[in-house]
Amino acid sequence: MDYSEKSLATHARHHGKVAIVSKVPVTNRDELSTAYTPGVAAPCLAIHAHPEDVYKYTAKGNLVAVVSDGTAVLGLGNIGPQAAMPVMEGKAILFKQFGNVDAFPICLDTTDTEEIIKTVKYLAPTFGAINLEDISSPRCFEIEQRLERELDIPVFHDDQHGTAIAVSAALINALKIVNKKMEDIHIVLNGPGAAGTAIIEMLMHLGVKNIIACDEFGILNKSRPEGLKDHKIRLAEITNAEGRSGGLKEALKGADVFIGVSVAHALKPEWIREMNPDPIVFAMANPTPEIMYDEAVKAGVAIMATGRSDMPNQINNVLVFPGIFRGALDVHARDINYDMKIAAARAIASLIRDDELNRENIIPSLFDKRVCPAVAKAVADAAIASGSARSVEP
Repeated sequence: MDYSEKSLATHARHHGKVAIVSKVPVTNRDELSTAYTPGVAAPCLAIHAHPEDVYKYTAKGNLVAVVSDGTAVLGLGNIGPQAAMPVMEGKAILFKQFGNVDAFPICLDTTDTEEIIKTVKYLAPTFGAINLEDISSPRCFEIEQRLERELDIPVFHDDQHGTAIAVSAALINALKIVNKKMEDIHIVLNGPGAAGTAIIEMLMHLGVKNIIACDEFGILNKSRPEGLKDHKIRLAEITNAEGRSGGLKEALKGADVFIGVSVAHALKPEWIREMNPDPIVFAMANPTPEIMYDEAVKAGVAIMATGRSDMPNQINNVLVFPGIFRGALDVHARDINYDMKIAAARAIASLIRDDELNRENIIPSLFDKRVCPAVAKAVADAAIASGSARSVEP
């Protein structure tokens, strides 16, 4: 099927993919007076007296802003805010379809970090959470970190943490098959941008101790002169404990896991043969992975995953963000902390029973209706246990 032509026709026919739909009827004078003036004054005054009642009387408790500046859109790059709108609308309908979360696209006509932070802070009273989307690295790190500190609602950069949680869930199950433990494995990650950085940090929270990160200049090493700036300086401090140098080929010697969030065809089959027995490869460059599925299997990969729907073991953020926002919103969480992220990863992994687990089935389908409720409950419980929740009755 030609999805490009079909997508153009669909978007044109509907003039986009989202709409505002009223929850209440306004068909007569009484209904109008209840929904709007004079009746609407009552919830306004109630919220003014007790600000926490905004969650009771408005849509805030189920409303997410999908915020982008259009600088890092899917595989399209810096295409600007207007061209990014179809993607943000798409994200909004996925929120609704998979998590029954109302979400609205907000594309900003600025790439200035301070302006984006200021704008989101101005918008925050309307929303129960903020989903940052397709904002280029390294600005995305400061934007998220500042907003997390300065707002009292969850701020979640899905390109970073959604990817990290999905990868973690898949790795939890992959390690069961090859009988290895997080604390014992050697991981090589190629592409330490926004997603790659979050994956490294998430896996360290899960107990991984030995990670090497590679970019276009090779292994991140504290003494390397090329391309070591911004977030990569910190990554060089917390990774590569052995002090290796060289390129991806050298990094992969004796590795147990390769994780790619980089570019097509970056991983050569002969390098896989230098990895430890039963190597795991998550090649997630889109639309073409670092190595194709069949090629990797021929090279001796024990477990292979990609971001593609036409190959086994699809690692995709849709497994994560509807449930993690659903759970956070249900308990009026103040943030999405690592306890909640780890709970989400373990919940996703747990949906594949031991008797179902195999080399081509390490992670649930995107259309598995158990995923969002399982993630939401785990996240809500973790929010309550960690003190992030305002409400203890999800």
